[in-house]
Amino acid sequence: MRIVSWNIRAGSGKRATGVLAQLLAWQPEIIGLCEFRGTSASQWLACELDVAGYCYQLSSINSKLPAKNALLLASRHPLQAIKTRGMPRVRERWLMAAVDTQPALTLGLMHVPNYTAPDLKYPFLASLLNMAKKWNRGPGLLIGDTNCGKRGLDEEKPQGPRFQREHDWIVDMEQHGFADAFRHLHGNRREYTWYSHRNNGFRLDHAFCSPQLVPAIAGLQHAWGSDSENSSRRDALSDHAAVLIDLETDKI
Repeated sequence: MRIVSWNIRAGSGKRATGVLAQLLAWQPEIIGLCEFRGTSASQWLACELDVAGYCYQLSSINSKLPAKNALLLASRHPLQAIKTRGMPRVRERWLMAAVDTQPALTLGLMHVPNYTAPDLKYPFLASLLNMAKKWNRGPGLLIGDTNCGKRGLDEEKPQGPRFQREHDWIVDMEQHGFADAFRHLHGNRREYTWYSHRNNGFRLDHAFCSPQLVPAIAGLQHAWGSDSENSSRRDALSDHAAVLIDLETDKI
């Protein structure tokens, strides 16, 4: 089973047709989109995904602020939204669902606020860590744009102490059984999923697997969207690479 998580940048806008084509080419069973919006381009994308067979959808759009970044889960399998105490409070940036697969999967899609909003970011991360500590939902996947990374490993050029709390959060997630699927498979390999305006690379997009799901991790790759009209541009479709995780569900 393939699951794709992708920050599509500001609702995708004029890039929506290319984003759709790339998503379908990757052939996932479940799609999680960050920076999905209530605007026309994002809504067109959701409708086209529905037509393509991703007819089970959940979104975190704020109807009063349709241009605000939110999330979309689109699946070939039925989804049931999960809301429990202790979940992150930034409602547009967190979705959690039970996915009707065999065995059942709990999927959390996140877009963690960045360092410019520490009053939102660090309580968000604390909520996720607390969830990991108390996890009792069986096979679970927490995926999305975390705006986090490990110091000296998920940053192309060291940023000094700025990544320390984010580094510690990832270490704590791992210590409580949630494996960083990329590191689980690839060790200390360096790859980056976002580049700053100074062309400094960071791996900000992650997939964390609960202990029950770890044996099922078969593959994880970072993929930059390909656009036939701008084939030479890494960021033609988004400023983020997508995370493609493949699971062998018979090993759960």
